[in-house]
Amino acid sequence: MTLLEAHPELAAGGDDDVVADLGAGTGPAWLDQWLQAHRGDVVAVRRSLHSVPELGRDEHRTTALIARRLLAAGLEPRTLPGGTGLVCDVGRGDRCVALRADLDALPLPEETGLPFASTVPNVMHACGHDAHTAMVLGAGLALASAPSLPGRVRLVFQPAEEVQPGGALDVVADGAMGDVERIFALHCDPRLEVGRLGTRVGPITSACDVVEIRLTSPGGHTARPHLTADLVEALGLLITQLPLLLTRQVDPRSGTVLVWGAVQSGAAANAIPQHGVLRGTLRTADHATWTVVEEKFRSLVAAVLAPLGVGYVIDYVRGVPPVVNEADSSGILRDAAILTGGMEAAADTEQSSGGEDFAWYLEKVPGAMARLGVWSGVGPMKDIHQPTFDLDERALPFGVRVLVNSALAALSH
Repeated sequence: MTLLEAHPELAAGGDDDVVADLGAGTGPAWLDQWLQAHRGDVVAVRRSLHSVPELGRDEHRTTALIARRLLAAGLEPRTLPGGTGLVCDVGRGDRCVALRADLDALPLPEETGLPFASTVPNVMHACGHDAHTAMVLGAGLALASAPSLPGRVRLVFQPAEEVQPGGALDVVADGAMGDVERIFALHCDPRLEVGRLGTRVGPITSACDVVEIRLTSPGGHTARPHLTADLVEALGLLITQLPLLLTRQVDPRSGTVLVWGAVQSGAAANAIPQHGVLRGTLRTADHATWTVVEEKFRSLVAAVLAPLGVGYVIDYVRGVPPVVNEADSSGILRDAAILTGGMEAAADTEQSSGGEDFAWYLEKVPGAMARLGVWSGVGPMKDIHQPTFDLDERALPFGVRVLVNSALAALSH
């Protein structure tokens, strides 16, 4: 029984365009046949995941659903030691390439009004991970239907992409990258129209670290600041001076930026507070800068606060390095897009300031991430990480084709 047969409420509702296969007729014949029979199932999986989203490292239902589908196809999925996320090989042989999906949702209330909207209060798939998972699962099941494969394709369904420093480290620690030659991933991009794939050689995302500075002072009356340590003045100097000073400590071409997101201290207008906290993110587009920026940040904090007499503690959480796409792997994704949808399917894309834990895989093996167009071309582009985010589901079978074509090309590379 297919997922659609078991859960008819997840069907496309009679709108054939919802599950239209934009790449029909390209790639191997067995892929055409599989998508003709199962592209509705790919959409149904996405809708099922979307309706019951789960936060990082709590993706138990999601993991179980994927495992059941893979087991039903005669495959042997293996759950990661943490209890969520899994890996599964399709095919045989010494050579192995990987396709990666992320499972977790975001702590946001959904405001899409979709019939399959989140049923979990204040949790939704606002970054497209439900689509990523459905596409990698679809690609794996399609590959399992092939008469033969030139090697193995490892399906990686990782937990906790939205949790720093990322569930990709769980997969790496489990040894799942040990025999992988290349790894590929797609990420939904609402700035690109459906049926297009954005690729880039080199960095495509940025490193993102989280910083917190906690200040302490004896406190005192605002009439006598000279008798104490002015904690609010210290916060103000950190807020204004640190971002500026940092630009003189790193290469200006590195795209390094420190932005504050929260500051908290005091309550009374005439009392210098004893405690204060400052939180923000430090991002850089350059891998070499990321390796040294923490030390520079700590030195600058010490220099700014030295004359003021306040105490301080720095909590610096290293996040993820930039995703740096390897040239051959990025070329494979671009060629797969052209094979799938013609020359117009291939697009260039810019480096973003966002972080992505796919970078941890690329610290171990070559690979590339591409941006999958999910905008319908009609109406406003609904951005990710917003309660109104949605995607054009015609992108799902297109993504399955790109992933399958990329894996086959990499194994023959």
